[in-house]
Amino acid sequence: MQQEPATDTPHLRVREDRGYTVLEFRGEIDIVAATEIGSHLDSATAGPAPRVVLDLSGIEFFDCSGLRLLYRARGRVLDHGGDLHLVCTHALTLRILRATGLSRLLPPAPSLDAALERPGATSGSL
Repeated sequence: MQQEPATDTPHLRVREDRGYTVLEFRGEIDIVAATEIGSHLDSATAGPAPRVVLDLSGIEFFDCSGLRLLYRARGRVLDHGGDLHLVCTHALTLRILRATGLSRLLPPAPSLDAALERPGATSGSL
């Protein structure tokens, strides 16, 4: 099977790793970046049982536009019976995830390897 090349944009790299679509967010995730990322996120979370990792390890800034992307991804993956993981080590973003309760619904892992060792983290309610 031929592997598709990674997709690169200024705020996102999309690639495949161990059967998962990995969306590596990078730089400043604000309303401009969210507009760019949205269609790629929708593609990755479409279809039956999507397997997705949202990797925030390359971000420098993350605002409510980024939170909307995470909630959107979670909802779409739940709707399609998939598996979603989050990678995040950025201190301020982790604080936002805890304050909003999203860290309970989508527990952040410190690395891609750690995220893929966990069972899916897409259930629960606020």
